[in-house]
Amino acid sequence: MPRALVTGATGQVGSYIVERLAADGWSVRALVRNPASAAWLANSDVALVQGDVLDPASLMPAANGCDAIFHAAALVTASSWNSYRAINVIGTQHVVDAAAASGARLLQVSSVAVYGREMRFQDHPTDEETPLRPLPDTAWYARSKRESESLVMNAHRAGRIWATAVRPDVIYGRRDRQFVPRIARAIARGFFPVIGGGVSTLAIVHAANVADGAVRAVRCDAAGGKAYNLANESAVTVAEFARLAGQGLGQRVRLVPVPHGVARAAFAGLAAILHLTGHAALAIHAASSLEFLTRDNPFSSALARRELHWSPPVLPQDGVPDAFAWWKKTARQP
Repeated sequence: MPRALVTGATGQVGSYIVERLAADGWSVRALVRNPASAAWLANSDVALVQGDVLDPASLMPAANGCDAIFHAAALVTASSWNSYRAINVIGTQHVVDAAAASGARLLQVSSVAVYGREMRFQDHPTDEETPLRPLPDTAWYARSKRESESLVMNAHRAGRIWATAVRPDVIYGRRDRQFVPRIARAIARGFFPVIGGGVSTLAIVHAANVADGAVRAVRCDAAGGKAYNLANESAVTVAEFARLAGQGLGQRVRLVPVPHGVARAAFAGLAAILHLTGHAALAIHAASSLEFLTRDNPFSSALARRELHWSPPVLPQDGVPDAFAWWKKTARQP
């Protein structure tokens, strides 16, 4: 029976990876900071191991004897570069060191954020051959994911470890603490604003599909030293996503058209306010949110489909209602 260590095991992607590995017959160690609050993860195939990616003394023994490490621990929102760097960069270095010491294969959950915002303006799909251009200093999350991915790939090239990475776009599913809650609160009012008719396709991927690609990558010898986009499970428009979300919430959603010019002015005003109040990183996020809602998914997952035989098991027609039904149930719990 193969053994795996999963960091970030209580997070959305990490928990899906834990579930997928256990279902596939792996013996899983879930690295958690507080085992008492992670009891829902434990079963006969999953052992909770107390530790932290910032604490090498706890990470090393957790990785000992493992065949693979799935590194899903990451900070997605923070108020400073130092916070992102601590978890996403320094924490990744500790995981690389643990993989080198244990001889385990390493899978890093990276992000399409490594490409930067300008990739959305290309006239061709963004794939793994797309050059990585300089990032703004205030693009803290993107910088941290690019630096952490570089650490992993450099260690592979140096022969210290065998490593691969996956690059999801916006992830949704059960246990989502970011995307689904924001959309759900808007739709819960009974209406949802759509820009330009809501016909653009969203850059989203279900967490179960990320887990599927991650497990496939670790098992694929040819994946060593490569990163794979996991960003095209099925084309779903903004309007269709809102309808499916409403289905999960048990609520009919009225789509309210918003002219593109009005939306652009509103987002520009929000970005300006954030800049003036010292929130430059959030200002970048505001601008990218408009692009997310109005531009078609720019990413290609052709390499993952070809080399990993990635065929996403969960489609939006099932995954979106399920994610929002889960939110509705858990949001009302004390």
